[in-house]
Parts: sequence; C-alpha cells; structure tokens
Amino acid sequence: EAPAPPSSPRNGASHDYAANLEMIQEARGRIAPYASQTPVHRCATIDALMRPTTNVDPELPHEPINIFFKCETFQKGGAFKFRGAMNAVLTLGDSAKEKGVVTHSSGNHAAALALAAKTLQIPAYIVVPTGAPQCKLNAIATYGGVVTRCAATVDARVAAAEKIRRETGASLIPPYDHPDVIAGQGTIGLEFLEQVPNLDCVVVPVSGGGMLSGIALAVKAINPNCLVYAAEPGGSMGNRADCAESKLRGTMVTDWMPPDTIADGLRAKLGDLTWPIVRDKVDHVFVVSDAEIVNSMRLIFERMKLVVEPSGAAGLAAVLSDDFAAHNAKHAKWGKTTRCQKIGVVLCGGNVDLDALWSALERQAGISNK
Repeated sequence: EAPAPPSSPRNGASHDYAANLEMIQEARGRIAPYASQTPVHRCATIDALMRPTTNVDPELPHEPINIFFKCETFQKGGAFKFRGAMNAVLTLGDSAKEKGVVTHSSGNHAAALALAAKTLQIPAYIVVPTGAPQCKLNAIATYGGVVTRCAATVDARVAAAEKIRRETGASLIPPYDHPDVIAGQGTIGLEFLEQVPNLDCVVVPVSGGGMLSGIALAVKAINPNCLVYAAEPGGSMGNRADCAESKLRGTMVTDWMPPDTIADGLRAKLGDLTWPIVRDKVDHVFVVSDAEIVNSMRLIFERMKLVVEPSGAAGLAAVLSDDFAAHNAKHAKWGKTTRCQKIGVVLCGGNVDLDALWSALERQAGISNK
C-alpha cells in the first residue's frame, strides 16, 4: 500500500506552513526542464476600463492603473496545474514512481498529473467527478490516464481516490492540499515578480487554495508590500464562497456546499494545508458572480485574443468589479487615489469546452453536424 501524502513540509517551513520560499525555489529548478515559463501580456483596452471610484477627491491627480496578465493558459496542459503535479511526481522515489500516481480532480489537475505521469512513463489513475467538461476528459485520455467517474462532491472524490490508492499502491497526489503541489504552484509567484517588479498586488482565482497559497508564500517572502487578493465565485445560488466566509470568520468553513458556478475549476473547498496560508498571507477575497466571469472571459477573448476558461477569468472579473474599485480607493495611501496601480492578474487556465460555441457557429453557417 502506498503511503498517504505528506502533511508537513520537507524542509520545515516557518509558522508551520506546508511550504516556504526555499521549497518553491527548489521546485522551480526541479520542474524547469519540463514546465514552461509563461508570458505576461498587457491590454490597453482593459487598462482603460479601470476608472477611479466616484468617491475620490477630485483635487488629487488620477494615477493610471495598469494590469499585467500572467498567462498560465500557455502552460503545458493548458493550465497552471502542471507545475504542482510535475513537482510532486518528481519528488517521489523510484519504487513509488513504478506504482504510479492517483488523484481526484474536476479536470485541470487530472490532465496535468496524467501528463506528468506520461512524461516520466508511469501509470496515472484519475478520479473525475460528473459534470467535468468534455475537453478536460479528452485531455486525460490523450495523456493516458485511467479514468474513474464519481459524484461531484469532495467527499466522493476523496473516497474514490483512496480506494484506488489502497488497491494499486499508487501515490496520492491531491489537487491542492499537498506541500509539493503548493510549492510547484508557488513558482508562478517567483516568475511573476521577476517579470514585473514592484507589483502592487496579485489577484489569484481560488478553489482549494493550492495556487493561491503557493503564490502568496512566494510573493510575501519576496515583497511583503505586494498585496495578495483572491477571486472566488459566489455561484448562481448567491454567496457560497467558502474562502471569503472563512476569511471573514477567521476559521475555516467546512460545512458549505460548493458554489453552483460556470467556473467548474473553482468548486473545491480550502484544505487543511492551504487554509493557514490563506488565513495569514491573503489580504482580501473578492466574490464574483457568474455574469462578471462570463463578461471578463468575453473581454479577454475579444480584446486580448486569448482563450481562457471561466475559472481563469475570475481574477479579471474581480479587478473590474465595483467592490475592487471601492476597496482600492478606500486603502489608498495619503495623497493617492488608489492603493494599487500595478495589478497582476493570473489567467490560470484556458481549457474551454468549445462544443457549444462550434455548434452555434455551425447552425449560423447552416452546416450539418451529422
């Protein structure tokens, strides 16, 4: 039987966090031969949408706001998840690698782990909940992952993955609550601050918190003055954003149902390892609606000519929201109208299920799909 995933950092992180800057730097070197350093893009049209709030002092000069997009859409597998998956697989011993890896994921981590396993020529067993986009299922199959379906709940996912782990001896690589996964995702923060020095804030979509916590650890260690914000979907049933509620209460919320949201990659709950980092290192959580996500997704498609999935557009949705404008003005330093002028946004994935779009285009063009 394979060992359960580690619950503490390999190098003894400070404050009992699951990872630290040293682990993230080591992860960067470890995955460098396999992962891409993703580009940073700009868009003048979107910058122009960043208007100051009407409550600012009219006598103060308006500082232009510039947004820098870290495009993880260009990462291997089409999303940031490859970083953490590859780092976690590379840290396994040879005997563990031979038995393979297992995980549960709504899509991007599943595809990323399958790709990492294929890269190293080891087995990958993937538990995928119902409702995952077909494009992500296709990617898993392309990378050779063995798929098991389950109900769309965290408990069902965990139970199915644990059953496979015990039966096969494969090592469990969870999608976010794992030190090596967190460290791998933190490499985004290292790259981003090198590519755009002196960012005032970084806005990161949040689900289970692996990417958010990894980036927060890296950013706060390198530049403590850079704020780290999370963007979380509230869903169609109202505010079911457990990260925002956890931050508000000061304790992790564990009994909320996942949000019913178009952002299928942002439906998980914070984990025992990610929550302490989010609690201490993340400055604020912005809750966004599905309408705001779709509008931001369309804006990125139209103006930046980039393919981004709904989960990937959540960061821009937060930045364009009235809540962000009010927050940015409220916390402005003396003599300034806004707290953040150089804003980093992580576009975390671009795996869009385009069947509906193609079907609409084919109908308009009168093309039969028979």
